[in-house]
Amino acid sequence: MYDELTEVDLKKMREELEHRINTLRPQLLEDVKTARAFGDLSENFEYRAAKREKSRNDSRIRYLERMISTARVISVRSAADTVGLFDTLEIYYEEDDETQVIKLVTTLRQNVLKGLVSKESPVGKALLGRRAGERVFVEVSPEYRCHIIIRSIEKGRDDESLPISAY
Repeated sequence: MYDELTEVDLKKMREELEHRINTLRPQLLEDVKTARAFGDLSENFEYRAAKREKSRNDSRIRYLERMISTARVISVRSAADTVGLFDTLEIYYEEDDETQVIKLVTTLRQNVLKGLVSKESPVGKALLGRRAGERVFVEVSPEYRCHIIIRSIEKGRDDESLPISAY
């Protein structure tokens, strides 16, 4: 399976990977070495904490390398009147009588608490390619389904301001 990412996503991941390998890894290795010198490893909290941070960094490096190697670059272009990637939408949930503003983003940059909805999510999939004024049926799970009306579309672009997710 390939992850669909933009050029900006890949650029940000490569920058983070380079930082983690060239800057953070040597620093964390030095922290482990320093903590090891404190003595008895069975009761050495500093050593365990340093090893944990080194392991987290190594794990993130493997994750970034895997994401970069399996990525499929996608275009962010869409028609002027249809929902596309990085567009900001005002949507209305009929059942809840609630309006929400969201932005469709790649999975790597999603953060629902900030209104950044993945294009891979049920809502994102249902809205992509639609037009303002359309009523869209969304099936989040077998238990939860809803109708959403797209009130407005503000065209966006991939401007590098959105950070990539930690995991």
